[in-house]
Amino acid sequence: MSGGVDSAIAASILVEQGYNVEAIFMKNWDEDDKEFCTAVEDYKDALQVCDKLNIPLRSIDLIEEYWEKVFKIFLDECKIGRTPNPDILCNKEIKFKAFLDYAKAFGADQIATGHYSMISNQNGSFQLKRGKDDNKDQSYFLCRLNQYQLSKSIFPIGDLDKNLVREKAEKLGFMNHNKKDSTGICFIGERNFKNFLKKFFSIQPGEIIKNNGQVIGEHQGLMYYTYGQRQGLGIGGGYSDYEGPWYVSDKIIEENKLVVVQGKNNSELYHTHLTASNMNWIAGYPPEKNKNITAKIRYRSKDALCKINYRSNDILVEFETPQFAVAPGQSIVFYDQDICLGGGFIENRGNKNIL
Repeated sequence: MSGGVDSAIAASILVEQGYNVEAIFMKNWDEDDKEFCTAVEDYKDALQVCDKLNIPLRSIDLIEEYWEKVFKIFLDECKIGRTPNPDILCNKEIKFKAFLDYAKAFGADQIATGHYSMISNQNGSFQLKRGKDDNKDQSYFLCRLNQYQLSKSIFPIGDLDKNLVREKAEKLGFMNHNKKDSTGICFIGERNFKNFLKKFFSIQPGEIIKNNGQVIGEHQGLMYYTYGQRQGLGIGGGYSDYEGPWYVSDKIIEENKLVVVQGKNNSELYHTHLTASNMNWIAGYPPEKNKNITAKIRYRSKDALCKINYRSNDILVEFETPQFAVAPGQSIVFYDQDICLGGGFIENRGNKNIL
């Protein structure tokens, strides 16, 4: 029970269906930062919901687990110029591992969350499916779950859309029915990303260069920029070859240089191939080699048709059309129509015959 409207309605549905429901509020971030860290207000909202539903609420502290299993890895990845997704790690290691272990220790049979995804049991084999609300579907963030984790999980609102969830919450008298959705880093809240990272990294300035090597600016550290980024580059006038904004096309890690190109249609921003490692296949085995499936290279990217070539230590993914801003460190997640097959971490990107 996060204090948000999604987990509130998930709990209400389970109560209505006759489950014996206990709510658990997780605290995973230890910081006295009232502007961004909203744990106190979130707990009050969770308590109000539980009072309405007449179910108990307990609070658990998973701060150490979150730091060790999620945030340290996030920082390590940022430090070497990659683009990690902490929400995916948080689901794998905290919500569906540490939290699941805690719940089972006091006798729970299953856990339920407010994720917009669905689980299908096919004769004992569990499938993760997209949520009904395409705009809110969260299967991308659940791509590293396994069969056991799915077997112990329920997603009560997976077949609802967000507007209906809010309507249900208002009818039930939940004060959080119009609460803003969280869009920040998992459990840390919404804040200026660059300023937040400055608490953990010293400034490491370097050159911003065009792909011909011409120096046109200075960056504050490669960890503050991601592939395809347009805003916040601080490139002055006089360097343009033609009209159009500048985009990050590459990072030269060993030289601490940020490479930019002009115009979103610049071919340097697009790649047809990538390699990915540390694969997690939800079914326990990979899809067929020549099967046409789709992939998302970031949460909000469109599904792209692709083929997978399995190699000894990684996979090679070939897209039917070039993909914009493929970011090493980010997760690639595969789908067979509405079934989430699993995913891995992007290592390299390129075009034909160079990976």
